[in-house]
Amino acid sequence: VQLVESGGGLVQAGGSLTLSCAASGFTFSRYKMSWYRQAPGKERELVAGITSAGDKTNYADSMKGRFTISRDNANNTVYLQMNSLKPEDTAVYSCVACRLGACRYWGQGTHVTVSS
Repeated sequence: VQLVESGGGLVQAGGSLTLSCAASGFTFSRYKMSWYRQAPGKERELVAGITSAGDKTNYADSMKGRFTISRDNANNTVYLQMNSLKPEDTAVYSCVACRLGACRYWGQGTHVTVSS
């Protein structure tokens, strides 16, 4: 099983990034997928989630209207489009696969740094 994130990097405040998470080794289309993030010195927090079919999404309040989660079940990939980035969005972003209430698979994460 692998979840491999990509797309992180350094961006100026107000800029955009799109993160990708490529999944393999399990039946991707059966899993709810979520993005979490962890900033230095802070606890991990949920960013966004999307159902297995991609028909419902949820977001943390601070990300609503700025971030968009989507998925491509044909290519076993989940995305996170991030717009209007702020310095406080600086964190390691990780994708996670959950099913039947259990989050079983985690990626290693990709670093996002937003400069002011």
